[in-house]
Amino acid sequence: MNKKTIKDVAVKGKKVIVRVDFNVPLENGVITDDRRIQGALPTIQYALKEGASKVILMSHLGRPKGTGFEAEFSLKPVAVRLEQLLKEKVAFLSDCVGTGVSDAIAKSSERVVLLENLRFHKAEEKNDAVFAKDLASLADIYVNDAFGTAHRAHASTAGITQYLPSVAGFLIEKELQYLGSAINDPKRPLTVILGGAKVSDKIELIKNLIPKANNIIIGGGMAYTFLKAQGIAIGNSKLEKDKIELAAELLEQAKKVGVKIALTEDFVVTQSFMSDDCKTVDAIEDGWESLDIGPKTIETFKKILSQSKTIVWNGPLGVFERAAYVKGTRAIADHLASLTDATVVIGGGDSAAAVAKFGLEDKMTHISTGGGASLEFLEGKDLPGIAALNNK
Repeated sequence: MNKKTIKDVAVKGKKVIVRVDFNVPLENGVITDDRRIQGALPTIQYALKEGASKVILMSHLGRPKGTGFEAEFSLKPVAVRLEQLLKEKVAFLSDCVGTGVSDAIAKSSERVVLLENLRFHKAEEKNDAVFAKDLASLADIYVNDAFGTAHRAHASTAGITQYLPSVAGFLIEKELQYLGSAINDPKRPLTVILGGAKVSDKIELIKNLIPKANNIIIGGGMAYTFLKAQGIAIGNSKLEKDKIELAAELLEQAKKVGVKIALTEDFVVTQSFMSDDCKTVDAIEDGWESLDIGPKTIETFKKILSQSKTIVWNGPLGVFERAAYVKGTRAIADHLASLTDATVVIGGGDSAAAVAKFGLEDKMTHISTGGGASLEFLEGKDLPGIAALNNK
């Protein structure tokens, strides 16, 4: 997608409204992870350096009812942290539309303005034209730098583009560059690691990848439906009975086009999901459930990955949140971090959470900031927030 970016428009003397993703975790009003705020800084700082008269930031946070102000979902703590990171004052407004907002922006001495939570208005998620036009009236140029919400056609991601020149920020530019090239123009071999709980969550992704990948590694809960489709006993492991036939079809499609699908070979099993009492086996007996990949599987997967030039990882390979079942996901993450001759793209969501948990973020080529957005992008879908931006 060859979209214009903030570098393609003149921002000097202009009011620039930027859709950012400040949907950060809060505990008792304190931000526990500010990476999303830090991710928006390059675009904000560029606009300021190039002489924008105002940089107006808008975001959602959490899932308020959409009926007005709710203190627990206020972006005020974000304004405080943003001031610290930018090292300059940020004007925080108590709403995001209305004459009071436009007047406050005009009167503010601060260069950066943060609007209150967009989702305090139901019109945001409805992509209401009047609400979108009101947002657009605050500025001269629109910049979308919130990849994590680009798969939603909301007023602040799609509707607003009808009324302003609309370009991508640096974060979205980076996402399109790495995710796009990894799937559509990769250095080969291209290996995709798929995990997570359900086959049904990844059907469109697998269909899109079979014609493009050289190898597809499948682990996590979704692997057991594929194993069952091959007649392999899976005990009490997670199974989507209604997807067994589809899994068999996908395996056959991959075989026809010469794509290798690697599945779990040995298993870390338990008799109770809530128990950390486990053992490693080559075959799963009735009454046992697998929650992680075993050492043979780890070595097989590592061998494939060592021979790959481009790797995309979407979904953990076990219940990594618990110490007894973290070894598989951890071993693959460590191995990816050690590869110096491969482009490694982490496809957001739980995979990104796992990499962060292991402290390996700096070792990966790119970690997507979008969970659902990155998944839909990898599935080959058009993202409304991206499609609406001006083409070069």
